[in-house]
Amino acid sequence: MGARIAPTADVADDAVIGDGSQVWHLAQVREGVSLGERCVVGRGAYIGTGVQVGKNCKIQNYALVYEPASLGDGVFVGPAVVLTNDTYPRAVNPDGSLKSADDWHAQGVTIGDGASIGARAVCVAPVTIGAWSTVAAGAVVTKDVPAHAIVVGVPARQVGWVGRAGRPLEKDGAHWVCPETGVRYEEHESSIREVAAE
Repeated sequence: MGARIAPTADVADDAVIGDGSQVWHLAQVREGVSLGERCVVGRGAYIGTGVQVGKNCKIQNYALVYEPASLGDGVFVGPAVVLTNDTYPRAVNPDGSLKSADDWHAQGVTIGDGASIGARAVCVAPVTIGAWSTVAAGAVVTKDVPAHAIVVGVPARQVGWVGRAGRPLEKDGAHWVCPETGVRYEEHESSIREVAAE
């Protein structure tokens, strides 16, 4: 099947692009990137050196995924999202000399399977975005996000839980329920877990 790469995309020779993946106009995929099967990299998106991307991911137009980010399977990265890699950025050292690669140590953003990052959100490394969570458009994430959490705002704060279908869960007595799939979850302190079907 192979991958489909636009002639105007800039893909490093040693980047690994999975079967069925698409890399669109003006996207840049740097050296050492591993992009899983059936992924979509939108127009003008940037994927930094050595970034690891699972299968079935969508990285939308003009998203910036800086190394050493790691994305699980089925991750959605919305338009113009930024995954940073420098917690205390400076162009120069304290003596005024221009910083080089040797003057800082990149820290990445880790995103779990099925998570979604809304348009123009910023995830400030180092943070972990839990599996199946949702970061609202425009949010600024400065601390870890639990699996299945919905976070909004600046700085991002949790406002609820979300199921695998992407819909906010609804409270039903002692459980949380997905209005689309009917799957039930139990809340335990700062996390939820799926209840086995009866």
